[in-house]
This record gives sequence, C-alpha cells and structure tokens, in this order.
Amino acid sequence: MTELRLAIWDVDGTLVDSRDVIQACMETAFRGAGLPPPEYDATRRIVGLSLGEALGTLAPPDIGADQLAALVEAYKQSFVTHRTAPGYHEPLYDGAIELLDQLKADGWLMAVATGKSHRGVDALFEKHNLRSYFDTVWCADDGPGKPHPFMVEQAMGALGCAPQESLMIGDAIHDMAMGKAAGVRALGVSWGFGRADELASAGADEIHHDFRTLTQSLKAFAEIRPVKAPGVNEATG
Repeated sequence: MTELRLAIWDVDGTLVDSRDVIQACMETAFRGAGLPPPEYDATRRIVGLSLGEALGTLAPPDIGADQLAALVEAYKQSFVTHRTAPGYHEPLYDGAIELLDQLKADGWLMAVATGKSHRGVDALFEKHNLRSYFDTVWCADDGPGKPHPFMVEQAMGALGCAPQESLMIGDAIHDMAMGKAAGVRALGVSWGFGRADELASAGADEIHHDFRTLTQSLKAFAEIRPVKAPGVNEATG
C-alpha cells in the first residue's frame, strides 16, 4: 500500500534565524512596559508558545491581566517596528530553501505549525517567497498552541495524512512535545532556540545539527513510504 508523507515545519529557529530579532523585540517591549527585559536564555525557552503564554512566563509573577495584555500588544508593535526598519535581517538558515525545493519535487506534502500569528507568517512568506511550498498553515491564533497537539492534528486532517505518514520538525522542546502528543515522529534541530540535550529530554526521535543529515533522514523516511496523490484510492479486486 502506498502512503502519503507529510513534513510539518516549525518556523522560528528551524527555517528562519529569528534569534536576534525575537530577543530585540522582547527587550523593547519589556522596557516600554517598565519591566526588566529577559535574558536571551529565558527568551529562547519560551519560543514556540503562544504569545500570551510566552510573555506571561517571562513577566514577573505578580503582573496583572491588563499589564500583560499591554505587554503582548507592545511586543506585537515592536515586531512590526523591527520588521519595517532599515537593515532588518531575519534570514533563512543555509540549506533550508534547498531542502524545501527537494521535498516539493519529491512529492511531499508540507505544513507549518508555529507559535507565530498568521500576520507574522504572511510577512515571513512574503519576505522569503515561501508560500508556494506549504499546503496548509496552522498558527497560534487558530486554536490551542504548543505543546498541545492541535496544530499537528489539524495539519494531518487537512491533508488526509495519518500519524505514521507525518513528521514534526522543530528546534524547541514545545515542538517535540507537540509532535509526540500527536503521535508523529519528532525531529529536533539544534541550530535554533533549543539545545540538543533539551530536545532529547523532550522526546525527540532524532536530533540533527545541519540540513545535510536532516535531508538524509527525510529521504530514508520517504523510501519506505512511496508517495501517492492525495484523495486517490487504490484499486481493489
């Protein structure tokens, strides 16, 4: 029996190097709210969570609901300001576009499952011309965020894929936890926000340190799952 194959991608820290801009936005937002900005080591641990949960984790424990809401809005505005500033730099990782090209040529289905908003994803897709690679996109504003399995389950459901036909690829412990909760194979990458030991502790089935070995892993996954067109039933009788 032939099967589908689906690669579900995180974005920040996996496809795009957003480490500097996210930390800069955090510092701007917190200072604007009169709060001490978080250190990078604290910021990197919450990347992937929905924005409200992430900022609530970084903010002082006694922060009020109104102040937290204002902090969320300050972060959103900070991101817009940084994104439109001269010299703004949020590059794709070396090897990312080549792997996306290869997977698309080989007939993979591809999805996004990200803590970014749709507005943030749209801006990123426009900047790097990525929209054509992805068959479905699920964001923090669609429903429960990471590590809840909602986004992975919705991606599989939208494309008619089963867990054994699907992979979650991400750089954060929340990506690994989300993938495992949805019953899919979770591939961690160490070049983003999460450390390799943290990804392993979060249940990563594999950990990759460059796109070369990630490409090899996806090729091996595909070799035991020959591709078929979505919605096509095999003949019987």
